Amino acid sequence: MEATAKVSSIFIYPVKSCRGISVSQAPLTPTGFRWDRNWLVVNYKGRAYTQRVEPKLALVEIELPDEAYSEGWEPTKNSFMSKISVKFYVIFSASMIQCSLSFTEIKAPGMSVLKISLMKPSEVAEGVSVWEWSGSALDEGAEAAKWFSDFLGKPSQLVRFNSASETRLIDPNYAPGHKTMFSDLFPFMLISQGSLDALNQLLKEPVPINRFRPNILVEGCEPFSEDLWTEIRISKFTFEGVKLCSRCKVPTINQDTGIRGTEPNETLMKIRSDKVLRPNKKQQGKIYFGQNLVWKENPSEGHGKLVKVGDPVSVLKKVSSAAEAAA
Repeated sequence: MEATAKVSSIFIYPVKSCRGISVSQAPLTPTGFRWDRNWLVVNYKGRAYTQRVEPKLALVEIELPDEAYSEGWEPTKNSFMSKISVKFYVIFSASMIQCSLSFTEIKAPGMSVLKISLMKPSEVAEGVSVWEWSGSALDEGAEAAKWFSDFLGKPSQLVRFNSASETRLIDPNYAPGHKTMFSDLFPFMLISQGSLDALNQLLKEPVPINRFRPNILVEGCEPFSEDLWTEIRISKFTFEGVKLCSRCKVPTINQDTGIRGTEPNETLMKIRSDKVLRPNKKQQGKIYFGQNLVWKENPSEGHGKLVKVGDPVSVLKKVSSAAEAAA
C-alpha cells in the first residue's frame, strides 16, 4: 500500500505536563511509547498538577539516557533520569557509558539539578488521582518532593505509575480493552505538519508544534486529513484513530516561557470548533486539533517494536468527513 505520509518527529513526555523530548525512535508499549507520562507531579492531596493550573511546569526539562529509547533496554541501579532542570536556569547533557553516568554540571540560581533513578522505587503513595482514575503510585522520595515543592511554591510530590499493581483503562466507548498511564485519556496522539502549517497561516504569530504536545508528527498529507483516519499503519504497526483530540487551554501556554495567552485557541474556535466541524452533532463548545490513537495489535513477545522518524504512514480505513469521526 502506498504511503500517505511519513513520521517526521516523535515526542515523549516522561513527566506529565513537563517539557517533551524529541527522539529519533521510541519503543512501543500497549500504554504508549515507553517512558511517556510514566511520572506525575501531584499536590498534597495526591491530585495531579498539569499546565492547566501550573503553567510553570512547561519550564521543567527532562533528559533520559540515550539507551532508554533502545528496544529491550532495562535500567540498572546506576541508571538515572539524566536531569530534571528548569529551562530558564540550566541546560545540561548526560550520557551513560557502561552503566556509569557522566554529567556536565552547570550551577544555576534558584534550582539545583535533580536526578531520579530509572529503577522503580519501593515506596508507595496512596490516593493518587488524575482525571477519572485514582489508585496508588510509586513515590520518588523526599528529595524529588522538595524539588517540586520549592519550584511550584506549594507542597508537591513526584510519583511514578505502578504498572505492577494498577491499570488505567481507556473509556470503553472509544477504545474498549485499551489502557494508558498518566496521559490525559489516550496512549498516543498524532498531528500532521500540514494541519499546523494551515493554522499558522491564520495566526499573526505562528506557534510551534510543542503547543499541542503530540507523540507523533507526520508530514506529506493534506491539512487535517488525520481527522478522517480510523485505521493507519506506521511501518508494520497498526493504529486505530479513536477520537478527535479536543483541546483545553494548554495550547495557549508558551512552552518556552510558561506564559499564557489567547492564541491559537481563539482562531481554532473559528475554524475547528464542533459548531464548524460537526454542526449537526451535539454542541459542546469544544475545539479539535489532532487524532488520538491506540495500538491495535495484541502485543506479543519479540523484537522490532520501534517507531522511527522516517517511517511510512499508510491509511487503511477512514471516514469521509470530520463530522463522522468520533469526538
